[in-house]
Order: sequence, then structure tokens, then C-alpha cells
Amino acid sequence: MKYPKIPLAQTVIQLCKAKHIKHIVISPGSRSAPLTIGFTHDAYFTCYSVVDERCAAFFALGIAQQIQKPVAVVCSSGSALLNYYPAIAEAFYSNIPLVVLSADRPKHLIGIGDGQTINQENVFENHILYSANLKQDINADSSVLAHEDSPIFKNLETKIEKLLGLQQNIQSQNEAAINSALNVAMHKNGPVHINIPFNEPLYETVTELSVNVKVEDVKVKPNKLEDYQLSNLVSNWYDAKKKLILVGVNTPNSIEQKWLDELAKDESVIVFTETTSNLHHPQFFSSIDKIIAPLTTEEFKALQPDILLTFGGLIVSKKIKAFLRSYKPKQHWHIGTEKANDTFLCLKEHIKISPNQFFTQFLQEVKHFTKSDYQAYWTNIKKTRKKKHTAYLESLAFSDLKAFQAILKSIPEHAILQLSNSSTIRYAQLFNINKTLSVFCNRGTSGIDGSTSTAVGCAVANTAQTVFITGDLSFFYDSNALWNNYIPNHFRIIVINNQGGGIFRILPGDKNTENFDTYFETKHQLSVKHLSAMYGFEYLKASNNETLNEALQSFYLASNTPKILEVFTPRTSNDTTLLDYFKALK
Repeated sequence: MKYPKIPLAQTVIQLCKAKHIKHIVISPGSRSAPLTIGFTHDAYFTCYSVVDERCAAFFALGIAQQIQKPVAVVCSSGSALLNYYPAIAEAFYSNIPLVVLSADRPKHLIGIGDGQTINQENVFENHILYSANLKQDINADSSVLAHEDSPIFKNLETKIEKLLGLQQNIQSQNEAAINSALNVAMHKNGPVHINIPFNEPLYETVTELSVNVKVEDVKVKPNKLEDYQLSNLVSNWYDAKKKLILVGVNTPNSIEQKWLDELAKDESVIVFTETTSNLHHPQFFSSIDKIIAPLTTEEFKALQPDILLTFGGLIVSKKIKAFLRSYKPKQHWHIGTEKANDTFLCLKEHIKISPNQFFTQFLQEVKHFTKSDYQAYWTNIKKTRKKKHTAYLESLAFSDLKAFQAILKSIPEHAILQLSNSSTIRYAQLFNINKTLSVFCNRGTSGIDGSTSTAVGCAVANTAQTVFITGDLSFFYDSNALWNNYIPNHFRIIVINNQGGGIFRILPGDKNTENFDTYFETKHQLSVKHLSAMYGFEYLKASNNETLNEALQSFYLASNTPKILEVFTPRTSNDTTLLDYFKALK
């Protein structure tokens, strides 16, 4: 087998292998050549070449999101590394394990005007779980040997002895730092950065390893509720007649169905889920904004919970956030091993175990249900909203809202649904999603910048069909996502093209002025058609109910290429349609 000659490169690669980090996303560069040589010549690793570093990092994030294991990204020195930042921030807030391996110049070449050189150490310090700044190997070409007559070397033997000792110490420190970084990524589920200085020559190879690394594992002690804490929580639960469970981003199939059924039986409990919650039960409330938007002050008071129990990632609905900040529960418990956000400004308990562990312990101790009309009252409200929702959509002219109705209904069972941010995720929130779908969205930072790349990475990691729904600005922003050779034929993209940032027409602002059209909505006349041809996608288009339904009939069928469906909707009426929808719910 071919290995890089540089011991530090061998060390990084061997420890990645020992920690079972199999997927390596590489952006081309010279300084990172020792890593690229090592990863690509070892059959254990699955390597991908993605030129655009921003896309490469989101592509890796999409794979990690699906396999729930660390994925590594490799880049050269300089500004290449900074292009990883949006995906690193997303991984940080979404608890996704991403391992950043950045090649760097030796210390003596930093800060003197050398090309492709920036201050790389700790560059992500505000959005990273661990930064490992490795030390350069000592060798015959090192700057340490620049002065042969240095007084620290009395003779050649002393010199060699000193160097061997220094190298052994450096090797030990580097191994410890790499082990720590990879263990954090694996056990704390988030991004880590390993900065790796290499001196030239970079391309030399050997056929035998020169280092034998020490692998350090971490023993993770499973958390559980202490008896006193459990007893106190159960007592408070019994006393509360109104319990609201609110679920954010949640991995599919992570909660046992028997616990969901148990919660649904409790008449003092209502469960609000979002599209990204991946939880389903007939008694749950899956479209929060449909419930919240039309409420009166008295109804808000009736909904105000005694206990708010949350788990999962960040919440999409601005309406539920506004409600719970204004009508605060007496207690807010958050369940989860990661950070607990005080989103509603009333957090009382952070229960640091997984939601499934919590319900396994907690619900076994809840021996009776509290008498309450809380669930029954809001179930009747839900039924009324559903009727008004259906009535409004039946007579609705073609629009974003009407298009989403048709698209979400058409997605094949057991597909993976990836959603971009802004309008896309918010429209999806208004509909009941097929319970066989697995739904994902980059809600850590809620940015539009890497949604397509994440969806491509997701599609690569799965044999199931991946369907990605996105807005036009988000798609064009991340169009380099299609610039790779790994997109599977079962990948499908649906672009809702409303000729600009449609969400800005819904938000407060002075619409229909040249300033608004140019600087907020960003009006355009672009089409996806030419990009589809450039990247080898089959292209379909629709601009009304009839052509959309016709296109959807063939869109998901097996093909020799991936497909893009571009749906043109009326730019200037979508906002009115949506605002009228919420009025109709009243």
C-alpha cells in the first residue's frame, strides 16, 4: 500500500481509521497532498472529490446527518478553510459530527507574506467543540536544523538524540490531540477542527508505515434520572392539568412508539410536533401555526400550559415562540444530552438524558392520568382548523400554497424529504406529512446557503429516494452543489420559482417599490433549465395545477439521470394568498 512519507499525515489517517471514520470529502489542494494520498490509497475509506469547499462541507454534513457518525472534510491551507464555516456553524447548532482536517503552513512561514497562508489555529473557536492545533514533525528538512552550529548540539550524536526525543514528544502530543478531537466528535455529536502543519516535500510516499499510533477510547457512562429527581418530576406532572409537549428537530424512529401512544392517552397532555420532528400520532398536533395563528387572548390563556416539556432541536414556528414567551408556563423542562436552550425564557429543568431514556424511566412511574379537558378542547379546535384548511385550498388559484399541497401529497412512501429554509420549511409546516417519510432541514442556523449540498450528501448516503424541495434563491445560491460526480439517479429536486425571495413579501415592509424589489425580494428572471442541462439532470417544468400534476406523475419514476422539476408560481400574489389563508382559519 502507498502511504504519505510524513509521519503526521500517517498519524491522522491511522487514527481516523481506528475510529471508524470512513467517509472523507476532499477538496483539491497541494498543502493537503499528504492527507489526500493517504486517504485515497486506502481501500477502507470512501473518498469524494468536491472542489467548492463550502459545498464540500455541507455535502459531508448531509452524509453525517444520515449515518449519524463523523464524516471528515479535507482542505488545503488559506481561505479554503474559511469556506467550511457555514457548514461548521450548522453542525455546531444541529449536533452533527463533522471532522475538519485542514492542512497548514509550518509556523515559520506564517505571518511573513507567504501565499495561501492565514491564521488557521482556533479559527472556528466560537462554533467548534474542540480545536486540535498539531505540531510539525521534526525531520532533516525542518527549520529546526537551519542552524547546524546551534549551541544546543555539541556533536552529531547529541544532535540526533535530541531530535529523536523532540520528535517522540511531538508524536505523543499529536496523537493525544487527535484522539481527543475525534472522541469529542463521536461522543458529543458536533464539529471538531484538526489543524495540521506540513512542510515540503509534500508528495513523497513510502510502502511501510513509520509510526504505530496509540488509540485512546472513551468510556461513556450512560446517564439516568436519579430517584429523587424522578420522584419530584412525577409529582409535578400529577399536579399539572395542562401539559404541553413541544418537539423540535428529531431523528426518525428515535422514540419508541409505545411511549408516544402512552402520551396520547393522557387527557392532560397535548403534543405539538413540527415537520422536522418525525413523530406521528393521530392525537398529536402536527401543524402548529394552524392552531396558533387565529387564537384570541382568551384562547391563548386556555392554551397556556402548567408544564412545557421540550425535546429535539430548534423550533421553526415563530408563532409558538411568541406565544410561549408571552404566556409562560409555570415550568419548562428540556430533555436532551446536549445544550438546553432557554428559548421561551422560563427554563427550569435540563434533564440530561435522551428523550427515549427519559420516557422509558418517567412514564413507567406515572401510574395514573390527571383529569383534564385540555386535550379534548384543543382536539376540537384542530378538527375545526382542518375543515377550514381544506375548504380554503379547494377553491384556491395556483400559488405557492397550492403547489405545496400537490407536491407534498405526491411524494412516494418511505422517501427521504429534504427541505430548504425560508419559505419552503414554513409552507411545509402547514400540511400533514406522510408518516412514512423521513424529514430533514438545516435548522441549526436556518440559512439558505447549503441546503442543496446537504441534500446531495443525504442522497449519496441512502438507497432510498431523496426528494429535495427548495426555493429559487436558495437553489441558485448553492448551485455549485451539483458540481460533483456522486449524485445518484434517484435524487429529485423541486424548485419553487417565484422569481425572488417570496418570504420578504410576507414579512412587514414597503412592497412593490423598486427598493424592495431589488434589495429585499431580489426579483429575477432566472430559470433552472440551463443548469439542469449543464449538470446532466432531466428537466421538467410546471406553471399551473394541470401541468404540475402531470409532471409529478412521472417525476419520481426510475430514470438514468437525476431530475429537476421547476415550478413557476405568481410572484406578486403568493403573499396575499398566504395571509388570506390565516384569516380563513378564523
